[in-house]
Amino acid sequence: MRSVQAEAEDRLAWPLSGDRKRWVPSPGEPGSFAEDRKDRRHSGVDLYAPAGSEVVSIDEGLVIEVGPFTSPRMIPYWNETFYVLVENDSGLFVKYAELEATVVNPGHRLSSGDPVGRVGSVLNPAKIDEDSPAYIRDLIERERPSMLHLELYSSRPEPSQRYRGGNWFGEEEPKGLLDPTELLATIKKE
Repeated sequence: MRSVQAEAEDRLAWPLSGDRKRWVPSPGEPGSFAEDRKDRRHSGVDLYAPAGSEVVSIDEGLVIEVGPFTSPRMIPYWNETFYVLVENDSGLFVKYAELEATVVNPGHRLSSGDPVGRVGSVLNPAKIDEDSPAYIRDLIERERPSMLHLELYSSRPEPSQRYRGGNWFGEEEPKGLLDPTELLATIKKE
């Protein structure tokens, strides 16, 4: 008899279609969960991929929100990107963010591996200068302006003045925020 864990591992899909490396930043590395960015902490993990790469649903679930995530109207060096919030059948909430385009709407039912959107280029290198945060300058130097920003929650995320662009400001992290690293580690390699 197969374990519930084994069945879940078989059902889960890696969120970047075609990504054979499946690299997740380790704690303290750029793009890692809770990365210290001096005046803020990172709310998810960044999975670096070329702009336009297909993003798929990790698990079965229901799309509950789709909306803008970053914009040059918020911060000049940001490009326009979007997010999709999915309530998985497991009860967890996954936010797929920094997307250049989405292919789902609220109420859309997803199976594991169904398309959600496409990776966006969140940073505009022409607008980044010596006054930009060090971690932003580092992303450009490493040629990593495009990524899937992935967040995981135990409950539906609540709007907060302390949350912006995948980061939280202040000591207290957002309610229900979880480290997605462990979930990503359970997904079997093809």
